[in-house]
Amino acid sequence: MATLINIETSTEICSVALSSDGKVIWHKENYEGMSHSVLLAKFIEEMMAFVKEAGVKIDGVAVSCGPGSYTGLRIGVSTAKGLCYGLNVPLISVNTLEVMTNHVLKSQEVGEKVWLCPMIDARRMEVYTAFYDKTLSQKRETSADIIDENSYLDIQNEVLFFGNGAAKCKTALHRGNFTFVENVVPLAIDMVELSHAAYDQKKFQDVAYFEPFYLKEFVATVAKNKVFGN
Repeated sequence: MATLINIETSTEICSVALSSDGKVIWHKENYEGMSHSVLLAKFIEEMMAFVKEAGVKIDGVAVSCGPGSYTGLRIGVSTAKGLCYGLNVPLISVNTLEVMTNHVLKSQEVGEKVWLCPMIDARRMEVYTAFYDKTLSQKRETSADIIDENSYLDIQNEVLFFGNGAAKCKTALHRGNFTFVENVVPLAIDMVELSHAAYDQKKFQDVAYFEPFYLKEFVATVAKNKVFGN
């Protein structure tokens, strides 16, 4: 019976869950978009206090690996690596889009031919996305798509769109076979089934060399009112 730490910091939401034998036994989330570096450290401290009091042994650490926010992913992965080194346990990575899809599959009935399309906002009309069926088998590879009225015209299946990138796509993707599901965000509690499946199959990452799935290169921006000195 494995006990795993699950960490999710890919968007503005910061969350941590402790799971045992595939069930959540402790969790905490913050939806306010505060500093992940501060919040995550606080959540981990509170969780470890619970672990000590409950006499729980940690068997592994799972982290939502992206795609998503460059900074959020970096903080989550570096924290997970530190825990793995400190606890001498394996590292597990879980795709963020699969975490969101897992939430929808748990929360509502999905037909056999329905595709599920999680979308993470990548600014303007661009989203990080992929398509899955109800078995979490990927129907289209993860990509960064710029959405317009011509997007996905070839898809005849009924599709459920969700995530913080889906809302801005409603007008462009207003078609009879497309439905939008509200209030779906990546959370650590929705990683649990996926992280335990990976643990059971010994799908572990190399702690020293593992990197988040950024999908796109990080591009630094400079504020317009920035004044450069000589």
